Amino acid sequence: MIADDVASELELLGVTSVSPGMSAVAIKLARALDAIESGDAPTSQAVVADKLTAIMTKLRGLAQPATEGDGVDDIAEQREKRRSEARKRAAGG
Repeated sequence: MIADDVASELELLGVTSVSPGMSAVAIKLARALDAIESGDAPTSQAVVADKLTAIMTKLRGLAQPATEGDGVDDIAEQREKRRSEARKRAAGG
């Protein structure tokens, strides 16, 4: 269902606390789109889909940019550097 996908994306984006109103509208639009029968009212589907796309674009713009790695990745990288240096010293290099 579209509403489930939108809710999952909003959670991943982390924008619900930043913009709860727009997030709620996105969910409501997605539910409305889910409620329209597949063969019924293609114009209505298009209008709702267009509005949902517009609001999701705005919400994606509010999301914090993804950072490369996290603290755990940094620690693992530092550990690998230390191990590499220790192997070089042990090999006489």
